[in-house]
Amino acid sequence: MAKSKHREIIQLPEPHYDSEASIEKALLKRRSVRSFRDEPLTLKETSQLLWSAQGVTNRRSLRTAPSAGALYPLEVYMVAGNVGELSSGIYKYHPHSHELSKCEDGDKRQELFSVALRQGSVRAAPLVLVFAAVYERMTSKYGQRGIRYVHIEIGHAAQNVSLQAISLGLGTVMIGAFEDRGVKAVMSLDADEDPLYIIPIGR
Repeated sequence: MAKSKHREIIQLPEPHYDSEASIEKALLKRRSVRSFRDEPLTLKETSQLLWSAQGVTNRRSLRTAPSAGALYPLEVYMVAGNVGELSSGIYKYHPHSHELSKCEDGDKRQELFSVALRQGSVRAAPLVLVFAAVYERMTSKYGQRGIRYVHIEIGHAAQNVSLQAISLGLGTVMIGAFEDRGVKAVMSLDADEDPLYIIPIGR
């Protein structure tokens, strides 16, 4: 681990691009899971999940999820509560370098649980992804239609995470019910970032 002037930087393990789990099996087994065992996720599993969400897949910087105009309005944050090799805190994923930067110290799952309508999976999962969107990246080119494109894209990215979790033997649930301002405050999101999805992940 290296430290920048302002925040801790964690280089993630290289993702793998093949597995014994078929896409058909992942689709068959995908279900919403709201209860998790009190066991940590590994940094390698975390790396794979983040790559599935927004990872770069070629030299043109295209990503795992399609994006209108390749404008990529989504930002991926992670609340780590019980992840091997990572201290508890809030992290931001950087797709181009496949790195995390630490934004906040401490286990924030209880705080996120409180603003996510007290849904127990948020507090119980060892890792929680929070997707946010910068709408301006889309609307600056596509106008109001860009809002629709952002919402289409978050569906692509979230389904990627869901299927990747199945291939890793993990469970997920997609949460769209929460207090927007509360999530924004807990996650210390930038002014132009709006939360769209919370995804608890665990065993």
